[in-house]
Amino acid sequence: MRFYVGTAFMDVHEAVEIARAADDLGYDGIAIPEHVVNLETLTTPYPYTSDGKPRWQPFTPWPDPWVLIGAMAAVTRQIRFVTTVTVPALRNPYLAAKSIGTAAELAGGRVELGAGVGWCADEFALMEQDFGNRGRRTDEMLELMRRLWSPGWTEFDGEFYRAPRLEMEPTPPRIPIYIGGQSDIALRRAARYDGWIGDLLSTDRVIASIARIRDLRAEKGLGMDDFTVITPLADAFTPEQYARAEAGGVSAVLTAPWMFYCTPDAPLAEKIDGLRRFRVDNGLD
Repeated sequence: MRFYVGTAFMDVHEAVEIARAADDLGYDGIAIPEHVVNLETLTTPYPYTSDGKPRWQPFTPWPDPWVLIGAMAAVTRQIRFVTTVTVPALRNPYLAAKSIGTAAELAGGRVELGAGVGWCADEFALMEQDFGNRGRRTDEMLELMRRLWSPGWTEFDGEFYRAPRLEMEPTPPRIPIYIGGQSDIALRRAARYDGWIGDLLSTDRVIASIARIRDLRAEKGLGMDDFTVITPLADAFTPEQYARAEAGGVSAVLTAPWMFYCTPDAPLAEKIDGLRRFRVDNGLD
């Protein structure tokens, strides 16, 4: 089992130091969530809590993930970076491709794009993007960005985006695309790409979602050997529980290891100590 360290709601400078320590200790990845802004009033219920309220408080840090990855890449050697998740349809595809591709180049091929269609209609309105067609636009944007990241000249003629013959540099190393979301539509979309990013669910529910993805990929003649699943788990805390999740198809567990040993507002030194203790307690070294 691989382990990715989450940086949700963390001070941007502290997140860089956590990445440095996680890399030194042998963790596999860093997960970076994203919102452009936090609106005081929302008309859209948050889909991942029972009461529809977001999991974060006002004035929680939401750094730009691609700038943050650039800073983290400069102080690390091996650890990978994944967004959990970015919402392409909020953005201009060319600017998004440029930021993501540049971060991937700086990180030496250690970037994984976690993407989703988004849930917050209010944020789409603020960014002057259509919420209703976000799914189709996401699919088209991902195809366009893949072409922009490929060597040589490219052109594109889609439903929403058109590009004359052009090239974009730097050409980054390959960027795998993982799709986040719990709905059947999200699982269908994930099955067409390189991986799936889950939410905080029970191991049984995650394994059931993986089975659904496996069936969808089989319909297209695709296997699971090169498919990645990164997810937090609501009920896995021991080596035996992690092993069960791995047997069910989970590639990497997303966790904040210090939370087993200290509070979210603990000093940085205590969080880094929690990173060390988690590896010892789970026999990872």
